[in-house]
Amino acid sequence: MEPKVSSLAERPEMRERVLGMANSWPEFVTQDPVGNAHYGRISEELPEYVLFAEDERGEVVAHAHSVPFALHAEGRGELPARGWDEMLVWAFGDLRRGVRLDTVGAVSVVVDPRLQGQGLSALMLSAMRDNARAHGFSEVVAPVRPSAKHLEPHTPIQEYARRVRPDGLPGDPWLRVHARAGAAVHAVAPASMTVAGSLEQWRHWTGLPFDTRGDIEVPGALVPVRCEPEHGYAVYVEPNVWMRHAL
Repeated sequence: MEPKVSSLAERPEMRERVLGMANSWPEFVTQDPVGNAHYGRISEELPEYVLFAEDERGEVVAHAHSVPFALHAEGRGELPARGWDEMLVWAFGDLRRGVRLDTVGAVSVVVDPRLQGQGLSALMLSAMRDNARAHGFSEVVAPVRPSAKHLEPHTPIQEYARRVRPDGLPGDPWLRVHARAGAAVHAVAPASMTVAGSLEQWRHWTGLPFDTRGDIEVPGALVPVRCEPEHGYAVYVEPNVWMRHAL
């Protein structure tokens, strides 16, 4: 039985269960200050753009967040190099100012870790596209976090993003799901998310010593984390891949 997909606008009583669903994010990824300032606001202020799937027992098994924003406003037009972070800032600034919105940005698709690999990510991506179309939009853009890039942290993201299989589809599994849904690789967002913290914070987040100057490979990180022990901090700048979905 295919899971039932609803929005939080339709089922506001599900908010805590949706946000409380288990996920597989590395802890350091959840420490991005831009994300922390804006992600929770989506379900509060834009519940019609938060979708969730329930199985036959009524358990939440996946959810998808998106935001509408004005990509083609004056001074914009191009998808930003600061990807995920910039998209969230634009979206909530546009909401505050009441400007005309023209694009939906995919913020996240999260699947219960116990059920990954069963097609739920494709289901939620399709639902997100349908939801954007139902709200009158003609394009969804996504700063995609390639799901297998962490296995090659030293491969340049430009090279990784353009890698394709013999059938022409992207080599990365999550990029491939987007491509099968109708998206095309558009550009790289080299600084899509930035997480900076003290060495003690990074040790807590990762269990690694963080006592050596230079690039540190961290499980789950798409690129190495820059460690500066003499200054007492480390910084992770995550690249994403912009994909565009024409609806």
